[in-house]
Amino acid sequence: MNSIIDVHIHLDHYHEQDIEDIVNGDRALEALIGVSYDLASCIQNLTFSRKYHKVKPAFGWHPEQPLQSDHDFSQLLDWMTLNEQEMIAIGEVGLPYYLRKEGKIPLKGYLDRLEAFIRLADKWQKPIILHAIYDDAPLVCNLLEKYSIKRAHFHWFKGDQQTVARFIQNDYFISITPDVLYEEEIQQLVHQYPLERMMTETDGPWQFEGPFRGQLTHPTMIHLSIKKIAEIKKRSIEEVYYQLHTNAKNFYQL
Repeated sequence: MNSIIDVHIHLDHYHEQDIEDIVNGDRALEALIGVSYDLASCIQNLTFSRKYHKVKPAFGWHPEQPLQSDHDFSQLLDWMTLNEQEMIAIGEVGLPYYLRKEGKIPLKGYLDRLEAFIRLADKWQKPIILHAIYDDAPLVCNLLEKYSIKRAHFHWFKGDQQTVARFIQNDYFISITPDVLYEEEIQQLVHQYPLERMMTETDGPWQFEGPFRGQLTHPTMIHLSIKKIAEIKKRSIEEVYYQLHTNAKNFYQL
């Protein structure tokens, strides 16, 4: 059986009745990385990891929301410090690209918070899962390079050729979503990026279009993503399954 690993899913955002099937509905699913949105999300993902052996929790604060108070941020960092041994990575963290498109917000505050997470990734020697696309990605690269962070995973990345080249030079990892089946921008990224620095994700419960329209986002969709990646890379599907699985296992030390 060709094993898969979903390296980015918001498990705590699913309805309770769907979670059991998400985790155990595909025997090929070896593990999934449950990323967190805020402190309550961190706590929930820790609970899931204790209930389901396949769930590996990442703790962090999603940037596409209003900046939290200093007190709340300190409380989050204190909780993460207490539970550092149970987390597989820091994430999801990054910069608020979509929120900024809606109106002017203080980017500096978000940069400061991100730098605090990057310092923890350096201190704890944990991977870091990043939400950083288009113009935000070079700013995040600057911080990663400042702290010599190598285990950086940019999920659902979109950006210009210069940034892609910078990622490749720094050996950063990206993960590919099911929209690779129908989005030319993602297909071009797959064509350019080394397979050896690639993983797969769903970012569920985010819903997709194309052949997935109207469906509950599920890790089983990764099988079709892998088939499309193999087609784009002109590699055998068995080789692509093996490489993507190996990448995720090595990156997250599963």
